[in-house]
Amino acid sequence: MRTSRQMSFDHALVGLHGYLLDAPTFGALRSRVDGALILDGSRIIEVGEYELLRKRHPANTIRWRHFPGCVLLPGLIDLHTHLPQYPAVAHGEEELLPWLRRFIFPFERDFTGPRAKRECPLFFQELARHGTTTAMVYSAIFEDSCDVAFEHGLASGLRLIIGKSMMDVASYGTTQPRKIVSISLLESERLCAKWHGADEGRIEYAFSPRFAVACTEKLMRGAAELAEKYGAYVQTHLAESREELEKVRHLFMWSKDYAHVYETCGLLNPRAVLGHAIHLTDIEIQRVAAGGAAVAHCPSSNLFLGSGIMPFDRLHAAGIRIGLGSDVAAGPELNMWQVMRSAVESQKMRAYYESLTRTLRPVEAFYLATTGGAAALGKQEVIGRFEKGLEADILAMNIHSLLPYRPASRTAPIPSELTPEDLIALLVYRGGPHAVLESMVRGRTVYAAPQPSLFDPA
Repeated sequence: MRTSRQMSFDHALVGLHGYLLDAPTFGALRSRVDGALILDGSRIIEVGEYELLRKRHPANTIRWRHFPGCVLLPGLIDLHTHLPQYPAVAHGEEELLPWLRRFIFPFERDFTGPRAKRECPLFFQELARHGTTTAMVYSAIFEDSCDVAFEHGLASGLRLIIGKSMMDVASYGTTQPRKIVSISLLESERLCAKWHGADEGRIEYAFSPRFAVACTEKLMRGAAELAEKYGAYVQTHLAESREELEKVRHLFMWSKDYAHVYETCGLLNPRAVLGHAIHLTDIEIQRVAAGGAAVAHCPSSNLFLGSGIMPFDRLHAAGIRIGLGSDVAAGPELNMWQVMRSAVESQKMRAYYESLTRTLRPVEAFYLATTGGAAALGKQEVIGRFEKGLEADILAMNIHSLLPYRPASRTAPIPSELTPEDLIALLVYRGGPHAVLESMVRGRTVYAAPQPSLFDPA
């Protein structure tokens, strides 16, 4: 039998009470030690001090959830990851092109049928467990397994942009069908028509020409035209390794540089996200900036394969929108806190051999994984920070699991001597799934660690 109290909560607002922390601008944090978010379904309708909001809303109109010992953050955004590659993490340490041939293409070639059905839900569960609420994802070249990825992505509750990888030059080292360009474009268009904009825009499509080494001009132009037709995204790789640059130079002898290939094919536009962008000349940086394309900085991947260190300060100064990507499986894990750490440490390393290099601070890396990632996707008015009207993609992190000596109670207050900058540094250097208490997308829980109930007792 339902009580009157239970019935009164059927259509109640939800209030989240805890330490609020976000980064509305690059390098700046905003915090509320005793803060609260009021959610009306999927959206944030109020942000403020807990006591003030508690008094403003009658007890029978709001359902309060309390997060003692936790920091509430915007959900993390992964701009570049490869679903079929996850089982290959930490395999080999060769350079990019031989690593792809030896380790990755065999995994992707096998990503169909039962394997795709088994691994897709597990992959999305892993994203949510790591605190990632939005991800831009490459599938393999097969239409069927990409369709399976969308089905499980829809069921996961995550915010996802997925695309079937497109290659027409020696895909996975095998001979191609005569009409491979037409087939790849047709299959990609079918997937986009079926899935782009699903669940009121939570699920979207990205046309995904892998990179210029594996794509003809015809395929890349076709992908750009379809993306424009459907208002979909484009994702590809740019200037990840020096060997890749040499191959592109020989394959496209008419081009002025690597970025010029993409510019000519229509791939440098505000809906495009370019992975890596390590080895760019000043002119190429200007091309990317002028086209309005965004960059997915993948520092842990770049370090693993020895590809190089992206000159973050040069791209940032040019006004290019930049977010972070795990780039699994070249990146060895889905943990975006470790990606942030790699971003910070790689720029410190760069400063040793490039004078006047501006290093990156943990608070700036946190911006890249939240507000910056949202801006890279053109979603800065949808997600990425705590503002009235934005959708409620929220991450609860237990700070006590990151401290050197944990208190007896996990609900003990966060030590008052820890500044917002201290908390972000703890998260960047020690954060991971062990500290993730809950991940939410549009106010709905997509992952919750085993724990006692956080609801007010009846």
